[in-house]
Amino acid sequence: MEIEAAVFRKVLEPLSIERVEIDAPSEREVLVRTVATGVCHSDLHFVDGLGRFPLDRPYVLGHEGAGVVEAVGSAVTSVKAGDHVVACLSGFCGNCEECLSGHPNLCTGGIVTRPESAKPRLSQKGEPFRQFIGISSYAEKMLLHENSLVRIDPEIPLDRAALVGCGVLTGVGAALRSSGLKPGETVAVFGCGGVGLSIVQGARIGGARAIIGVDKFESKREMALRLGATHFVNSSEEEPVKAVRALTGGKGVDHAFEAIGDAKVCRQAIESLAIRGTATIVGVLPPDATIEFPWMAIRPECRVHDARMGGNRFRTDIPLYLDFYRQGRLDLDAMVTKRGRLSDINEAFRAMKAGEVARTVLTFE
Repeated sequence: MEIEAAVFRKVLEPLSIERVEIDAPSEREVLVRTVATGVCHSDLHFVDGLGRFPLDRPYVLGHEGAGVVEAVGSAVTSVKAGDHVVACLSGFCGNCEECLSGHPNLCTGGIVTRPESAKPRLSQKGEPFRQFIGISSYAEKMLLHENSLVRIDPEIPLDRAALVGCGVLTGVGAALRSSGLKPGETVAVFGCGGVGLSIVQGARIGGARAIIGVDKFESKREMALRLGATHFVNSSEEEPVKAVRALTGGKGVDHAFEAIGDAKVCRQAIESLAIRGTATIVGVLPPDATIEFPWMAIRPECRVHDARMGGNRFRTDIPLYLDFYRQGRLDLDAMVTKRGRLSDINEAFRAMKAGEVARTVLTFE
């Protein structure tokens, strides 16, 4: 079967829209008609050459997709044709030590992609393509392992639900699950893009009493304040660590989140902490990045850790966060600041780099 997809062939070059062949589902695979996909910074990292994946063949990128099941393999039990689903890159095996200890986001089983020796899910005239993180949502259809999907309420708009597959799941989860945030504590969020704004919302839902958004783009101020930030610091005009400390009476914050993937900003987040504060690194840094800071620049008994996909158990967390949306506690509508079609993918990357959007959503219908 042929589908239209956005193909990545070379670092720092635009994606091209091409016809690609997609295979039929094997026993535990699901064929999904893509309805909407968010455009995430992780895809842009890859285009800019900062990814950690082999570049030996073309890729179909995208990993924040939602759609409708068209067909299922003979052993699939979790979904059926016609179900509305959200894809998640935290595909899990269910049998490894991490899965069995309640951490499926750290699964080491590796069953959600096909083996290198198997027929590829995506190809073109016999040339195998790589599937990005087992998903490849920049395409009219997705072929996935059933453990990379969760069924959702069909009443929820799929162009909003798609965001919860990665950015919102990561950000809200970083605040509510990974960081240990307690009601009444103070928060600074360094980077107010899609993930950072989701952290802001998670911190608000979690009862933080002060939420300081930090970003170099002044255009992010209104959205950050709208979604729950109590203060905003323009880091291109103010030294952010000093500004955060000034807003907290010199104490610093209980929780600082880095949501960009920049070593310098990680250091700023760490240095903005209060005594016994926690810095949570959420952004994806280059593989060779080094975070350095003077020992005396941090307060006593601080903690620095990273958060992988918001510490999620996505089969339960995605429906939970969509319930928050339905209840008006999580604003997904405001997060979609630009819309387009698959052919607009390179413009979506440009707008992201320029800081013009929280999230661009591409739709196929």
